[in-house]
Amino acid sequence: MNRMKNIAIFDMDGTLIDSALDITLSINHVRAECYGLEPLSVRSVVDAINAPVRNLSEIFYGKSLYEERARELFDEHYYDQCIQHVTPYPGIRDVLNQFRENGVVMGVATNAPSIFAKRMLGYLGLDLHFDLIIGADDVDTPKPHPQMLYRHLEHHAYRSGIDNAWMIGDNSKDMEAASRAGIAGIFAGWGFSSKGDGDHFASSPQFLIDIIFKKEPL
Repeated sequence: MNRMKNIAIFDMDGTLIDSALDITLSINHVRAECYGLEPLSVRSVVDAINAPVRNLSEIFYGKSLYEERARELFDEHYYDQCIQHVTPYPGIRDVLNQFRENGVVMGVATNAPSIFAKRMLGYLGLDLHFDLIIGADDVDTPKPHPQMLYRHLEHHAYRSGIDNAWMIGDNSKDMEAASRAGIAGIFAGWGFSSKGDGDHFASSPQFLIDIIFKKEPL
């Protein structure tokens, strides 16, 4: 008989890694070069990214729709910028090691483009923990749609009612995706947002150990 599997799916920005400064610097580069706008603060950028309903093009560049020149300039700048200041959150490396040692299979589901996700996680040496790293460009519809999560669950032959699976993220979109996929959501309160609703709340990465090894998912 096959053993029960524990599957942990992580969001990336604001959950595994603190990328806020690099994102802000690239946004401010586009603001200055394309639109002659003053720089935004890191806090304002993070708040905008985590807002449940928002038009980021309007907030960041004063445009109702993203212009191709802005998108291309951001991607060009961020490719180099994204590994300048990025760091794993304190405790993340230890948790990933403990998960791995205890047989938890892990993946990443991020609304960032996969080229940046793989570049940052590879630079930090975190990529080896994950069986799949799925970015927004790898699916038809990103989070809060559950398509990314389904990809992970199918990869691991997830059996509802037998196996355990969690989506760990710092955004309402992560929690909605988890709910729609029929798995438990763990809100990561150490990242871009300190408050949020999920089936579980973890104020620091270490609390993930308690949730996954000592409690059943809802």
